[in-house]
Amino acid sequence: MNRFVGLLAIVLCSGCLVSKKKYDAALADGVQKDERIQVLTGEKATQAQQIAALEADIVRLNGEIAALNQEITRLQGELTGAQSALATKIKESGALQADIEKMRQALRELEERKAQTEASLRAYRDLVARFQSMIDSGTLKVKVVDGRMIVELATDILFPSGSATLSADGASTIKAVAQVLASIPGRDFQIAGHTDNVPIASERFPSNWELGAARSITVTRLLVESGLPADRVSASSYADTQPVDSNETKEGKARNRRIEIVVVPDLSEMPGYDELQAIAGGK
Repeated sequence: MNRFVGLLAIVLCSGCLVSKKKYDAALADGVQKDERIQVLTGEKATQAQQIAALEADIVRLNGEIAALNQEITRLQGELTGAQSALATKIKESGALQADIEKMRQALRELEERKAQTEASLRAYRDLVARFQSMIDSGTLKVKVVDGRMIVELATDILFPSGSATLSADGASTIKAVAQVLASIPGRDFQIAGHTDNVPIASERFPSNWELGAARSITVTRLLVESGLPADRVSASSYADTQPVDSNETKEGKARNRRIEIVVVPDLSEMPGYDELQAIAGGK
């Protein structure tokens, strides 16, 4: 009996030992789970904090991006304005350069005109000096008409009334004039016959045109015979179409009856000659 009780006690004690081990194991496992839960909960809380911080960063960055976009828009506006201002300045600079070039061209043309004027004055003074003695004696005049130098001789000194035959004094005058003209280098001359408005109608001179032409040819021929090269002189007639005074007075008519020796302009001395030659196809 005692042996049975003891055995039973041993068996019961064995069962208690097994249950306690399981209990302890279960208890230990529960503790570990709680610890893991606590760890996970802590990690979740940490992650939540990190997410909140990231979301805050996103909000902040979005604000910075918006501010940067506004700055970009402002800078683009400034850039557009600067480009427009630069384009305006470039245009103004181009216009200024064009104006400067125009001024330079105007100055060049002014210098050319000045040089031409000075050359013309020298030529006029030279012509006057060459004819000074004949000017002083009243034989002829030297004048400038429409930019042309003209030696004027009254036909009453050269020709009898209604005639194209030179008087003795007239022939002497023309011979003296020929010597002066021949001494002027590089110049051509045109002899122009002018009359008053009194009509003439003879067999030889049907009108004043023929009388003016005959007188200019007579003078031209004697100039050539007196040493002026023929290729430097020509003859023309204006009849009564270019009066220098009124034909209503005797004195006016006398002034209109004249022989003009026109110094033919040398175009090569005029401003713009090179351009004119290029347009005309000259060589």
